Amino acid sequence: MSNIILIGMPASGKSTVGVILAKLLGYDFIDTDLVIQRREGQRLSEIIETRGIDGFLAAEEAACLALKADNCVIATGGSAVYSAAAMERFRGMGRIVYLEVDFDSLNHRLSDIQGRGVVLRPGQTLKQLYEERVPLYQKYADITVREGAGTLEEKVSEVYRRLSAQS
Repeated sequence: MSNIILIGMPASGKSTVGVILAKLLGYDFIDTDLVIQRREGQRLSEIIETRGIDGFLAAEEAACLALKADNCVIATGGSAVYSAAAMERFRGMGRIVYLEVDFDSLNHRLSDIQGRGVVLRPGQTLKQLYEERVPLYQKYADITVREGAGTLEEKVSEVYRRLSAQS
């Protein structure tokens, strides 16, 4: 299968699903947010605070473009879709799975937007961010898995089923 790249909004479950999916497939797991933090020596929120959003996006793009992976599940940061270069790189590395979550569920989950290091421009609401990103996720996705009322295990099983069906 090569690599599986998970995209979606913050709190859509990319890291959680990614770890379980990696175990199921016998793959390694990479979280690009952690890669960025390691490369930059700062938490995501600190990078945004000290370098601004554009500085953060540049650091994220550089980390994604430098990533080398084989047989990995890669959970990207929610803002990775802003970099066409990074997304084309991911497209060449494997299959891209969009973990789609509805806005109401997302709004309920994201209680600490700043602490999570979410790329939100001054004056931008979470709803505006959601509406801005969804078309990008849809554009780059090979597979879209919509969040339902099911359990985490059911979500992972759906991703696995959809990937297997495309093999």
